[in-house]
Amino acid sequence: MAVIDQGHRPSAPQPPAGDGPFLSLRGVSKSFGAVQALSEVDLDLPAGQVTALMGDNGAGKSTLVKVISGIFGPDQGKMRWGGSEVQLRSPKEATRLGIATVYQDLALCDNLDIVQNMFLGREAVRRRLLDEGSMESQARTTLADLSVTTVRSIRQPVASLSGGQRQAVAVARAVMGKAKLVMLDEPTAALGVSQTAMVLDLISRLASSGIAVLVISHNLNDVLKVADRVAILYLGRMAAAGPISEFDTQKIVQFITSGTAADRVHPRPGAAGGGTQGAQEL
Repeated sequence: MAVIDQGHRPSAPQPPAGDGPFLSLRGVSKSFGAVQALSEVDLDLPAGQVTALMGDNGAGKSTLVKVISGIFGPDQGKMRWGGSEVQLRSPKEATRLGIATVYQDLALCDNLDIVQNMFLGREAVRRRLLDEGSMESQARTTLADLSVTTVRSIRQPVASLSGGQRQAVAVARAVMGKAKLVMLDEPTAALGVSQTAMVLDLISRLASSGIAVLVISHNLNDVLKVADRVAILYLGRMAAAGPISEFDTQKIVQFITSGTAADRVHPRPGAAGGGTQGAQEL
């Protein structure tokens, strides 16, 4: 586990090799008037791994995601994508690079079916007419690649889907755009047990396919089940970051609530949440 020393700026990462970072932020800061939302934040997102971004309300999680997705430009700091420094001036530029964000509201249209939602704004056209066959084929293939098998028909309205199925459609839409980094904002919020398991399995499959995944979550049980790494923000600063195996529940809660923790780290025993006292959700 790395407790971030704000006085030290690591050297810029090289192009990713193996489990190296695909996206790297160094010294990123963002303020809104007198409010310092982010202060010298460093973050590495390796390809093929799930990184959980955690922090209390107001810690800066949403601002950091919006910086990465091109909505906000940082006041200072650098972003490196695949080893090359980039400056994102709009969400369109982020999308062209392969950065996709699935927000908590999912941005789905209930009155449209699955195919129409997946291609909304980027419809396939042939001879100035919608190429329905091509869109159906691509949608079906993408859902199958993600092992989404619970939908009755790809032409059923999104309004008829469960919460987990809706999340799957939103993720499939992002992946279909050749995303290399997928950011998910509270993907299991308000979902039942079986739907949560479905979404967590989907997240694991994304990482297994080589995509870098950033999950913003308050649910410690979900984080311990699916994350390879954890990054914890506290009042706009990166309090700690590192492999999930080097954190336990108590340590994560301490960093979230105070920005610091005792020197001794108790690695979590075994798999998903072993040794914790019940389900913690902050």
